[in-house]
Amino acid sequence: MDYPRSLPDIFGDLAGQLATLTRTEARLARSEASEKIGRLGAGLGLVVFGAALLIPGVTLLLQAGVTALVRYYGVPENWSPLVVGGAAALLGLIVLMIGFGRFRASRLVPGRTIRQMQRDAAVARRQIGADDDATE
Repeated sequence: MDYPRSLPDIFGDLAGQLATLTRTEARLARSEASEKIGRLGAGLGLVVFGAALLIPGVTLLLQAGVTALVRYYGVPENWSPLVVGGAAALLGLIVLMIGFGRFRASRLVPGRTIRQMQRDAAVARRQIGADDDATE
């Protein structure tokens, strides 16, 4: 004969399962955070390496732009560096703003873990509601 489980047994099992679920979700959150930090570190390394390669190239191109303005367009020698430098500074600021936008804190939030925990909480609420219905 199947005896109905007592309320203390049910709450004991619930507490045990909740503790196991919490530990599992914490491991998942740590894993996801490590993955995101790893991606961020790799991305930052690539940005630094790319910048180190681009700086000399951009410097030469800017100097060529200054020379071209003087030689081919007749811009005075003391104005052409200001024109090229101003354009480069404006473009640099735009790119910098876009780059900082990509490092928002919201990109580091472990979204998958949060969604999984919300689903687990919903299942637990439904299960508790089903247990309440069965006891009535």
